[in-house]
Amino acid sequence: MKTLHDAGIRSEYAYAAGMGSIALSFVSWGLSRVKKTDSKAQSDRWGIFVGHWAPTFMTVGLALAQYEDTLTTKKK
Repeated sequence: MKTLHDAGIRSEYAYAAGMGSIALSFVSWGLSRVKKTDSKAQSDRWGIFVGHWAPTFMTVGLALAQYEDTLTTKKK
């Protein structure tokens, strides 16, 4: 977490990425369902694949938030 924090990545960014991946999951699923050339199963798999990113981003956000809290506590 220190490396991510030192690279400028904050918990808010990870949470935003998680929410964005949920939105992207719906958009990619919807757009692939509209195309006539893609199968319905492929559309479902693509939406699920992108949707699996959200828990990872949220977990990283939580870990970064805890790390940021420890930094704040140490300064006091």
